[in-house]
Amino acid sequence: MTNFKLIGCVAIGLGAFGGCGGGSDAEMVSASGTGNADTGPAGSSETTAASASASASASASASDTSPDSSGGSSGVVTDTNADGAEGAKFDVGVLPDAPEIPCSNNGKGGGGNGDPDFSYLWAANSTQGTISKIDTQSVTEVGRFIVRPDSNGSPSRTSVNLEGDVAVANRSGGVTKIYALEDRCNESNGSPGIQTSTDANFLPWGEEECVAWYSPFAYASQRPVAWTQGEFNINTCRYENANLWTSGTNGGSTDVLLLDGEDGAVIDMVTLAGFPADFYGIYGGAVDGEGNFWGTKLGGVMLVRVDLDNMEYQTWPVPTSSYGMTVDSEGYVWACSSQYSRFDPETETWATGNGGGFAGCMAETGEDGLLWMAASNQVIGIDRHLLTPVTSFNVPGAYGISIDYFGYVWTVANGGGAHRIDKETGVVTSYNGLVGPYTYSDMTGYALTYAGGGMPSG
Repeated sequence: MTNFKLIGCVAIGLGAFGGCGGGSDAEMVSASGTGNADTGPAGSSETTAASASASASASASASDTSPDSSGGSSGVVTDTNADGAEGAKFDVGVLPDAPEIPCSNNGKGGGGNGDPDFSYLWAANSTQGTISKIDTQSVTEVGRFIVRPDSNGSPSRTSVNLEGDVAVANRSGGVTKIYALEDRCNESNGSPGIQTSTDANFLPWGEEECVAWYSPFAYASQRPVAWTQGEFNINTCRYENANLWTSGTNGGSTDVLLLDGEDGAVIDMVTLAGFPADFYGIYGGAVDGEGNFWGTKLGGVMLVRVDLDNMEYQTWPVPTSSYGMTVDSEGYVWACSSQYSRFDPETETWATGNGGGFAGCMAETGEDGLLWMAASNQVIGIDRHLLTPVTSFNVPGAYGISIDYFGYVWTVANGGGAHRIDKETGVVTSYNGLVGPYTYSDMTGYALTYAGGGMPSG
């Protein structure tokens, strides 16, 4: 195998626990491809803060399905509605130097769109057929959008590009792109001005004008979605030619598709010969620093890499079960569960650690950045080099994991809320207005901005 120099970007694709050694099916997905059975809370907004422990049990065994709840205290719950401090709160690592160019973002992305205040988390309301746009500083919802004409797509994975726009895959078929900024949205419904959601209320399909495009697909299971980096145009100060990976199956063969980021058209597709057949196909997907696609099956089983330039692919067996997956800033691929395995693409070898979570995972950039894993009511920080737990925080619920531009760690619970962790103080701030959420992948754009080489490539 040709050696790669991977700068890596993170995206997590997760879903049902069914088929993972007898665990329960967390997604409650039927053969027809319907999504999460949890209805979740009503669409109201509430922000809470709770103290959390910063101690982890390094003695957790590989057989644990979730860490010991003694890893942190629940603390006292108080109300808060702070707007948050301006500027970067944590050291989120050092970006590669970019050429001096007359652009505010200097070609480095910067939390999405190159603006320090431009930091959103996009969470899928699976049972409602919508996704929510959450301001990561005020922890409030600033938009909600239907993502399939019939509202029955069961959306799950979201991915944010270096322009800050989001794409979401519907588990029962179809991919949608939504613009993050109103000035990018297009007049389409015949009413003067741009009609778009600005809170937890959403507009009917066809009236919402910030939906960029919708591409239907007749798959029973369509989980992963992951943007490529694209190319930075120093004349326009914009990222261009960013395309989108996705994958789908009807229970037999599994397809990997590359979509045009501007209109959602299929640019290319490959069917994976010899890829084990099941209902889910590729369960989690991510891109590396060169824009190549990596995917894993539910329960581990097999890892696949698809080349961005020619759609050629290669597969490797995965030594442990996995639920989530990610690619870190050093190009290592992670398969995450109570055990977690790290794949080195250059040597094509795996290393395994114990005492993890059982769901989503995402890695911080930087040499000392941790791998963060979801574990029911905890979020656990793993030393990526020693492969051991080093810290943990209690949260009201944890499945999907993401990191925002300010360095806060986020988790979205299965059927619960979105929770932001302040690693310095242990305070957990929650947004509980989601409806049946089940969200994974690069929900904020952090991964692509920092770990994915957010700098000019053309």
